[in-house]
Amino acid sequence: MKILIADDEKDIRNLIKVYLLNNDYEIIEAENGIEVLEQIDDSIDLVILDVMMPKMDGIKTCIKIRERYTMPVLFLTAKLEDIDKLTGFNSGADDYITKPFNPLDLLARIKVNIRRYKEYSAPIIPKDNPEIITIHDLNMNLAAHTLHNKQELIKLTKIEFAILALFIKNRGRVFSLEQIYELVWEESSILNSESTVSVHIRNLREKIEADMSNPIYIKTVWGVGYRVD
Repeated sequence: MKILIADDEKDIRNLIKVYLLNNDYEIIEAENGIEVLEQIDDSIDLVILDVMMPKMDGIKTCIKIRERYTMPVLFLTAKLEDIDKLTGFNSGADDYITKPFNPLDLLARIKVNIRRYKEYSAPIIPKDNPEIITIHDLNMNLAAHTLHNKQELIKLTKIEFAILALFIKNRGRVFSLEQIYELVWEESSILNSESTVSVHIRNLREKIEADMSNPIYIKTVWGVGYRVD
């Protein structure tokens, strides 16, 4: 497995590199977004991007990566506010971890994101009757991992698709933010995980709801969580 680490602080890169090398990952290093774009190719399994970097920051770098590549991107940053997470996820990031961080937590997130990416990228065996679920104007193909609103293809991130699939497979059931995190991320809920889920749901609603103030798909059950009827 090959990981590209981009951070302008050499000490941070070295810390991450020690843990990853001990787990048999191959490492490529970059000090800024320009160097990332010069080195990235299809052999990279995951990218770790610091948000605040010289020459080209992590947000702009992630946007450029997503023009050509689909491997997981994990943001590493000191910013904590939800608006920063929203910006990060909108740029195409898959996960988000704040400094200071526990290297073991970072390692766990790397493994989860790579495993999920490999599963979603695996070849799909053709089926005579693909599993398609229709709700109002939405048509979700769980086998092909696609979503259409009428005839329009809606582009979802892997996390957004997994969240919506969880709701649709369990229509009428209310899921708390903690439950969503544990079922989609496949790990126990951790600090700030609930706000991470909230940002993904907000992004998902922006893509599928005609009126964010009156959603017809993802309903809020105040004080409890979310459901799809």
